[in-house]
Amino acid sequence: MIAEKMKLIRVENGYSQDKMADILGISKKTLVQIEKDRSLPGWNTVVAITALFHQSEVLQHTLGDEPLEVIRLVTFEHADEPVSRTLGGKVWWKELHSTGGYRLQQNVISKHYRVLDQKHFRWISTFDEKEAYLRMEELSHGRTTEE
Repeated sequence: MIAEKMKLIRVENGYSQDKMADILGISKKTLVQIEKDRSLPGWNTVVAITALFHQSEVLQHTLGDEPLEVIRLVTFEHADEPVSRTLGGKVWWKELHSTGGYRLQQNVISKHYRVLDQKHFRWISTFDEKEAYLRMEELSHGRTTEE
């Protein structure tokens, strides 16, 4: 998905192919191949794009609001700690369930799940719906998986 949007991300930021290749640590030839859909970027390039351009509107529309969260999920399978305050999920998120001061949401683009508290802090992100419901119940009852 990111490979398909690399040119748009580059143009959105006003970079030439030479400058973008330099920023990403790849050759211009490699960048051109990716932009022409003749090659896929390596994992390091995908992570670099996501980290460096996480506020890109193109990237946010492609992955659904929080590109770094999606990369963390792909890498670690789930993110299980209060990471940061979110905006509460008004645009990219569908509310699935709420209990005990916690809300379960699903991203409408990437389809991953997250649990937020009343102050919009994210406590877990996962692609596993069952795990998301379980963790929300544990949090709402003051339990953790270690108990």
